[in-house]
Amino acid sequence: MTQKIYSTDSYARAMDATIVRTDTDDGRVLLDRTVFYPGGGGQPFDHGELAIGDDRLAVVRVTQDSDGVWHWLEGGLPPVGTAVAGEIDWDRRYKLMRIHTALHALCGVVWNRFKSPVTGGNMQPGEGRLDFDIPDWTADQLPIVEAELNAELERRRSVEVSFLPRNAADEDPSLIRTKVNLLPEFIEEVRVIDIVGLDRQADGGTHVAETGEVGRITIPKAENKGRGFRRIRVRLDDSD
Repeated sequence: MTQKIYSTDSYARAMDATIVRTDTDDGRVLLDRTVFYPGGGGQPFDHGELAIGDDRLAVVRVTQDSDGVWHWLEGGLPPVGTAVAGEIDWDRRYKLMRIHTALHALCGVVWNRFKSPVTGGNMQPGEGRLDFDIPDWTADQLPIVEAELNAELERRRSVEVSFLPRNAADEDPSLIRTKVNLLPEFIEEVRVIDIVGLDRQADGGTHVAETGEVGRITIPKAENKGRGFRRIRVRLDDSD
């Protein structure tokens, strides 16, 4: 298994690693350790590069399976045993960390107000959306939710990371804020993200250390997707 540095240190930008397996047919390598997030839970995989001496190989895709974290490389594959230095696109990652934490905070705000589960979500650097089952939503709720979300972010709530055995996590339904449990079957240890006092749920993605780092959020619109489902879009407000 790959040591997933991003799981315990979202701020790690670079690492030294060794190639432990290659898949020449698919153009990918398995590393013994990595800072590259492989995607999941709506957060896309990291971009970046692996360096071998003066050579630079772009990392164009990252995924994980039961073997570990795979990195697709642009160009030829180095052999097993090669030492590499990896570095992610930090500006892109940090925007994803900020928006991901904002989405969790939004989840907490909506849960407190409507007790509504998440039915879907996605994000890109600087913006994202969550879908909720909110049958009694009205248009005047949007500015109220936006104000409550920014108030929670300004409280600079700590964002804590912990891990639970899979069986313990399965016995705690409050950890799953989605309408359907999306935890992959091969995961034996569940990572938990706790925005202390606001939102606690199972999540494998990267986050900032406290909500004040997110900055101000705008909610440009909430779309009616039918049958009570609402799609709420959020965006980092970096205009200052």
